[in-house]
Amino acid sequence: MNRNQLTDLLTVLCGASGISGNEDRAVQTVLPLLREYCPDARCVHGNVTGSFGSDAPDAPHVLLDAHIDQIGMIVTSVTEDGFVTAANVGGIDRRLLPAQRVMLHGTKDIPGVLCCTPPHLMDGEEQVQKWDEVRIDTGYGAAELRDILHPGDSVTFCGTAAVMPGGRFTSPAVDDRSGMAAILCALSELQGEVLPCRVTVLFSAQEEVGERGAAIGGYAADPDIALAVDVSFAGDGKRSETGIAGKGPMIGYSPSLSRRVSEGLREAAEAEDIPWQYEVMNSTTGTNADRFSVTRAGISACTVSIPIFYMHTPAEVVDLEDVLLTGRLIAAYLRRCRG
Repeated sequence: MNRNQLTDLLTVLCGASGISGNEDRAVQTVLPLLREYCPDARCVHGNVTGSFGSDAPDAPHVLLDAHIDQIGMIVTSVTEDGFVTAANVGGIDRRLLPAQRVMLHGTKDIPGVLCCTPPHLMDGEEQVQKWDEVRIDTGYGAAELRDILHPGDSVTFCGTAAVMPGGRFTSPAVDDRSGMAAILCALSELQGEVLPCRVTVLFSAQEEVGERGAAIGGYAADPDIALAVDVSFAGDGKRSETGIAGKGPMIGYSPSLSRRVSEGLREAAEAEDIPWQYEVMNSTTGTNADRFSVTRAGISACTVSIPIFYMHTPAEVVDLEDVLLTGRLIAAYLRRCRG
């Protein structure tokens, strides 16, 4: 897959709304894409899953995971004066809320704007809104709006997918549609190859609210090894928790991860001359790997992370080269995986 193909893929994946617990549109978008490589791909309890690879009884079983859900909001009420109140779904920085454009998904999709006070009417610095102060203006009156929108409906941020100078891509939901894209890149590269392992792909639901899709998907698949392909923090590389954009995927090293799998990923990267970076964590990872490692009798889990800027905002930024290199690393690991 080249950069242009990847850009098209990310634009499609990131353009499909799917906050945690309401991933249906994202599911219907990715299912036909996964079926190109896994004809048995299907949706089970919100997860998209499919399999390919060796059918030998002693072949190691590898789970490739990327979460399909995105951050957003959930409608809590329609006020008497026609505004919408909402609560966060996933970790949202309240500093970014004022004047954001959103889409509310009721009986039909309707645009809205998060309310804010003009600076001309402010007496000094306005304090960051608390969630019970957040209001969304749709232009509808209360009675008409209540026919369209109900408590429990989802709200997504409106952002524009675009290619930036230097080969970077910006959009909402780069976390973790870029992980899904990297897995699809790996499957494209491996197409027609004979692998020494059996592979299950899991695009898991509800990661942002507690890795819930990973819990049931990992239990159902019962793999020997699980790779959680997610995003991490891009920066200048001076802080241990950040990677450098454009320098390749970050391989996880942590007490909660399998050292054997971490080293296997490193060896695969070095064997195929794939740039990579360390991601050192001193406890759990905050990803689906945490769920996999304690599923059933335990799964040997590791993280493969793509560094991005502006995580959990409507304008996340990823370097396209990092997504492609992550796909190459996954493919390289699967070619050598013998348990």
